[in-house]
Amino acid sequence: MATLTVRIPEETHKTLRELAAASGESMPQLLAKAIEEYRRARIWEQANAAWAAMREDPEQWAEECAERALWDRTLADGQETE
Repeated sequence: MATLTVRIPEETHKTLRELAAASGESMPQLLAKAIEEYRRARIWEQANAAWAAMREDPEQWAEECAERALWDRTLADGQETE
């Protein structure tokens, strides 16, 4: 795997080093985990913002509620799980 250099403030490097020592993981592993966690958090933030925007539009929200009602009918459709 190729490696790259990323410049970070000294205080951030110190914190990263301390976290790595405490967790037993390498600094690159911790950075990778932190970036992935941040990426996932951004996805949820964007999804939540989209839902909030949809709720603000009465027509879109009515369509969403109608679709949910259709899907809710399938919960008691008599089909058993295997």
